Amino acid sequence: MAFNFIKSTEFYSPPPAPSSPASTSRPTGEANVPSSSFSSAVAASASVSASPAAASAPSSSNSAQSRNAILVSHRQKGNPLLKHIRNVRWAFAGIVCDYLLSQSSCALYLSLRYHLLHPDYLYYRIRELQKNFKLRVVLCHVDVEDVVKPLLEVTKTALLHDCTLLCGWSLEECGRYLETIKVYENKPADLIQGQMDTDYLSRLNHALTTVRHVNKTDVVTLGSTFGSLSSIMDASMEDLARCPGIGERKVKRLYDTFHEPFKRVVSSIPTMPETPVSKDTEPGSATEVTEAEKDTEDTSKRRNKEPETNVKSALTAAFAKYASKINTKKDNKSEGKEGEGTNAAS
Repeated sequence: MAFNFIKSTEFYSPPPAPSSPASTSRPTGEANVPSSSFSSAVAASASVSASPAAASAPSSSNSAQSRNAILVSHRQKGNPLLKHIRNVRWAFAGIVCDYLLSQSSCALYLSLRYHLLHPDYLYYRIRELQKNFKLRVVLCHVDVEDVVKPLLEVTKTALLHDCTLLCGWSLEECGRYLETIKVYENKPADLIQGQMDTDYLSRLNHALTTVRHVNKTDVVTLGSTFGSLSSIMDASMEDLARCPGIGERKVKRLYDTFHEPFKRVVSSIPTMPETPVSKDTEPGSATEVTEAEKDTEDTSKRRNKEPETNVKSALTAAFAKYASKINTKKDNKSEGKEGEGTNAAS
């Protein structure tokens, strides 16, 4: 009441009209609703944004595990072979083949006992694979005593359909085959090739130790004495016998290896039984005997004229061909360089 006169002055402006009580006044319980809904939305958005990463992580881990594991068809449930796959992971999957070993290789399991009961099973299983795999293995478990006929049928079916047949006489062996193919999935093909050194002494060692009773020490002695393989091949038995540590037996082995023919020549003139010529024989039979003798003589002469192919002659011919190839390559390179020089000069 004491300040009513202020309303009549120019400095007073009335307050704004009050809004509805529903919009202005809210219960204390509803005051936290927007914040809670916002937090839930944020949590939902965070979960949504995090869900692809969380989903991709298990999927990537699952794909990595499936890549490093043998995928087994559900048809193989209860197969005792699975107990013997211990060194490689395996997991069940909905696949056409029995065992998926890689993207381009698979395996079908077949028991010969089952093949005798269902002879057409293998054919229909191979037909289901179509041409989706480069390597198709038929893993055959030999579990019967009479294996000749069923194994022949399985071999024919595998060959006609471009499949590789692997036979195992136990479940442990079959499991080992699957583990080995999976382990060597990404290995190069030349890993199973024999590694040979490139130096001359190692090659000479590899060549001469194939002769029986010749060891590495003998190779060093022969190499230091004669200098090369061709000199060793041309050496006589007396020259070989002068080498220390090489006895009579080794000398004979070496000499025979380089000078014996590849094919053992059978006696050129076959022994014919002597048939006594009786007085009652016709003259035509005597002429037939003389013609047969002439034929045998002709064949023996032809065999004598033909040169005997032995190790020495074969190796010399191979060396000559190799040297001619190298010379032709060198000539071609020199001609190419000369042509380039003339073109540059012009």
